[in-house]
Amino acid sequence: MVDLSDDLVVLPEQTTDDTDRGWGERPCGNDDWLLAERPPHWD
Repeated sequence: MVDLSDDLVVLPEQTTDDTDRGWGERPCGNDDWLLAERPPHWD
């Protein structure tokens, strides 16, 4: 019989491809960019 009570993690919950950094984007927020790129009718 195999004991499955161990909390062994075989695969990570999130890979680097699932993150902004994995896609080559900045890890910080992009609020300034969003404000600069907002549509003119939002003014």
